[in-house]
Amino acid sequence: MNEQQKAATEVMEEWLSHPDELGKKPAKLEIAGEFDLHDLHYYIFKFKKSKMGSWKVAVCGGYDGEGLGHCGHIYSEMENYDPATAEEKCVAMVEAIRLYWMERAKEEENQGTEHMSGSFVGFVLLSAPEFDVENFRAVLKEDWEIECPKEPEHPENKQDAIVFEVNNMTVTVGLMDMPVPDGEAEYWANSNFMTREKSVAAAKNHKAHLLVAVLGGDSAPLEAGKLFVKIVCACLKGPGALGIYDCGTVWLPEHFIQMAMVMKEGALPLGNLVFVGLYQDEKGVSSWTNGLNSFGKDELEVIESSQPASEVYDLMLGISAYVLEEGAVLRDGETIGFSPEQKLFLTRSEGVYGEGQTIKIRF
Repeated sequence: MNEQQKAATEVMEEWLSHPDELGKKPAKLEIAGEFDLHDLHYYIFKFKKSKMGSWKVAVCGGYDGEGLGHCGHIYSEMENYDPATAEEKCVAMVEAIRLYWMERAKEEENQGTEHMSGSFVGFVLLSAPEFDVENFRAVLKEDWEIECPKEPEHPENKQDAIVFEVNNMTVTVGLMDMPVPDGEAEYWANSNFMTREKSVAAAKNHKAHLLVAVLGGDSAPLEAGKLFVKIVCACLKGPGALGIYDCGTVWLPEHFIQMAMVMKEGALPLGNLVFVGLYQDEKGVSSWTNGLNSFGKDELEVIESSQPASEVYDLMLGISAYVLEEGAVLRDGETIGFSPEQKLFLTRSEGVYGEGQTIKIRF
């Protein structure tokens, strides 16, 4: 056993001993294999909680070269170890971890004048940990004429993650056998004022989820966004799909798919890509967007407007469409309007309902 293998074994044992995992050192722990992924090196482990228990599979990595420092990809879903599928399961776990941290980085990125552009991540909520890859491929082909190539070395009934490219854009769909962490989906489902009760129920009832990501590469953000919506629609037609947690809310499958149908006519699926939230109290109507950052744009806010909620909503949706479809850039101190007479003053400052800097519209 070389120094890197020794280090990985110590890290794996420490991780498994944490109270949130086994709560003690594993009775048995062995390196069962290794593989390379994204230019990093990973170790497949098998372990037992007790001497008479069954072997479970875990992964630890990734290591750059022969160094002893890893990038924190340490995980186990406590699934039984099977030498025939161990590497596949470990690859799926690594991809899921990478997607999760991509989403966290997207939320915590520097809120300056530049935003992450062309990267889309969402969570398809499932009633059970099941991903029917063959159904996904069939729906994607039938509904959107998109080919998802098969990988013969991975039996379909055992495949938990797939990665493929569409017009130089990278698509990843990975099954996670657990709810979205930290109760995020349940919390943000409340923001969907259109279907709040059913959205909250869907979030509370989910037992697993699919992490769906589209990385636009050199493609236009709008093209990456439309591809993301199509991929999600195909996932939502799979078994046990309860909804999609994305853009700071939870959409029911039928509503998300219905909104996406405008793409059949060549229109932008704005409702799938940008969520407009509303809040009303005695001070007035407030509103915010969630989703414009993925296009490299500032999110929008209206704070305590005296206008009717329906008009505030329509304004926010209209300006969002203008920003995305026309490539408009809204700047601090300027005005915007949909008629020669309408001049709505804009300010850019720390968000009230959103994180980072947002464009406030005085309405």
